[in-house]
Amino acid sequence: MIDFPIPLLGFSAFSGTGKTTLLTRLLPILKRQGLRIAVAKHASHLFEIDHPRKDSYELRKAGASQMLVSARGRMALISESDTKLPEPGLGQMLDYLDTSHLDLVLVEGFKNEAIYKIELHRPALGKPLLCHTDPYIIAVATDEAIPGVPHCLPILNLNDPQEIAGFIRQYMHRYGENGLNDQPSHRLQRQLC
Repeated sequence: MIDFPIPLLGFSAFSGTGKTTLLTRLLPILKRQGLRIAVAKHASHLFEIDHPRKDSYELRKAGASQMLVSARGRMALISESDTKLPEPGLGQMLDYLDTSHLDLVLVEGFKNEAIYKIELHRPALGKPLLCHTDPYIIAVATDEAIPGVPHCLPILNLNDPQEIAGFIRQYMHRYGENGLNDQPSHRLQRQLC
């Protein structure tokens, strides 16, 4: 289990299920509730956030291993690494966050990491439930009734971000109350049921 000083909650699903779509609907709700939220996202391919002919891009292409860029209200770190090396894990990514300015970290992807997660499941996609093999799944959000979800796991409406936001607040409350990072998943599941 990843040890982290603030609540960390993942969203796990097969590609095309709607993880990003759900997060873009959840974030404004949680922000209106006064939460300061970071999102850690796994990308399955190389990506470029910089643009040719911009100074930061040119400096990075010229050889900078790390490029810090800042302006009023925003700062970014672009860190280059050898593509032959293993990609950074979630724990390594989380080291970059300033938790003194955060209340919650939501994680998209990283479905094999040992963190508590909400599984997103759309039966129409024909994919198996992940909750049978991932002991860190603490709820399933779905758009249809599905058989086979362990009776102790809460089932949430995937199309109701308010309901999912309420579950997240409940999770955060119990996280702060009980230090949930130290608890086995089955114990947490019983608490949330």
